[in-house]
Amino acid sequence: MAPECRTLISEVKSMVSVVRRYEITDAEWERIKPYIPEEGVAGSRGRPSKDSRTMLNGICWILRSGAAWRDLPERYGPWQTVYKRFVKWSEAGIFEKIFKDLAADADMQDISIDSTCIKVSASAKHGCD
Repeated sequence: MAPECRTLISEVKSMVSVVRRYEITDAEWERIKPYIPEEGVAGSRGRPSKDSRTMLNGICWILRSGAAWRDLPERYGPWQTVYKRFVKWSEAGIFEKIFKDLAADADMQDISIDSTCIKVSASAKHGCD
């Protein structure tokens, strides 16, 4: 491949932000960010805390994929760390607050509910008392 093509491809890749499957977009992060507590205090002892967005993306990956915590991809950090952050935010009511506030902003004009009818044989209805 010509050097000019490599340079052009490199420039295009740097301009495009890649959103992986199950990860939140920049716009979604901007809406959620105010709800997420700051982790780690400047001057505090111990390891620096992991980036909250990375932690949230790891949580989303687990919840959307249905995988076990141990199967979390390494790019999100140790599964134990992501799990602890999930538990901490859950117990603090962070997710409930996010869902409640964002649901209040939802446009309910074009909502649709789907239902399915299942036929049951005559003998099946006698099985439940």
